[in-house]
Amino acid sequence: MITLADVQAAATRIAGSVLRTPSLPSASVSRACGADVVLKLDNLQATGAFKERGAANRLALLTAAERAAGVVAMSAGNHAQAVARHAGLSGTAAIIVMPRFTPATKVTRTASWGAEVVLHGETLAEAAAHANHLAAERGMVFVHPYDDPQVMSGQGTLALELLEDAPGLDVLLVPVGGGGLFAGCLAAAEAHPGVEVIGVEVAAYAAMAQRLAGQPVTVGGPTIAEGIAVRDIGEAPLAVVRAHGAEVLVVPERAVEQAIALLAEGAKLVAEGAGAAALAGLLAYPGRFAGKRVGIPVCGGNIDARILANVLLRNLLRDGRLLRLRMEIPDRPGVLADIAGRIGTAGGNIIEVSHHRLFASPSVQSAELELMIEARDATHGAAIAASLAEHYAVRLLSGERAED
Repeated sequence: MITLADVQAAATRIAGSVLRTPSLPSASVSRACGADVVLKLDNLQATGAFKERGAANRLALLTAAERAAGVVAMSAGNHAQAVARHAGLSGTAAIIVMPRFTPATKVTRTASWGAEVVLHGETLAEAAAHANHLAAERGMVFVHPYDDPQVMSGQGTLALELLEDAPGLDVLLVPVGGGGLFAGCLAAAEAHPGVEVIGVEVAAYAAMAQRLAGQPVTVGGPTIAEGIAVRDIGEAPLAVVRAHGAEVLVVPERAVEQAIALLAEGAKLVAEGAGAAALAGLLAYPGRFAGKRVGIPVCGGNIDARILANVLLRNLLRDGRLLRLRMEIPDRPGVLADIAGRIGTAGGNIIEVSHHRLFASPSVQSAELELMIEARDATHGAAIAASLAEHYAVRLLSGERAED
């Protein structure tokens, strides 16, 4: 059972090797959420995530013999990079086992810190089993990503800094994967009894919420928050969470995507899915936090550029700033120019055009046209569609898949 004293000791131990990241108010995020939001920018760490805190604390406590033997870690990415970096800084050999699904960005960055990367298994559980096997086989120290008191204490330094730098918080929302950060933040908040610390899990991997409710753990499925896609939460973090009587909120996948987009567009910050999960909790439960002063850790920024681009485009569809139209038009000269002119006059910008003449249309005298149009907002998009509908048969295609 870790305490405030453990977190404070960890803060002293890792000072200088881990960045003390800024805690900044965000007017744009606050307006969007109806709360007074303070963002803790741990995406600015050298490895792009808060995991450095726990890794630095755990590795600082290795004995000389353990340091000579080296360390093994298992992670979908951020813990991997953290252990790799701090092992390299201390001259300790490191083997990192990562699931095969791990984004290429995280694999490449982990290797760049000098660790040996082993891709094994389809799940974190399979990767963990292989990492434990390697540690036992080679006599190396296994550094668990969350089920370790010293890792938990190190992670809690995030909340220690945030609560010092942003006094008067009512709530601290914390992403939950294995539970190490959540437990550490609960311990750090012991010095601030007026602050409620609440965990946030993504719906596909709500293992902590299920354990707290006494339900069987049923998780799985695709999620953009792969960093917290954990089946087996830590028993040590779970004990801390239960001792504090803490609550965990479960958010849909869509809320995580919206949080990533809001941080990018509103706060000008890049966040990965797991790193944006705390903000997703605020977006998914706006009434719960309306008017409150809320601390939101942006825990990680290691997201593939392609995934980030897709998230932003899906959010534009949801917001009505990208308009998808299907039109049946006469197949004669000048029609496309007329349509383009009407869209331009209405202030829209054509992004994509797909013109089908041979097979898609029911008549040889007509054609089918699909358009992607950029609009200022949903109201502007509706006005563009209405202008076209005065002269052509128009079907509005909403972002059905993006709405799931």
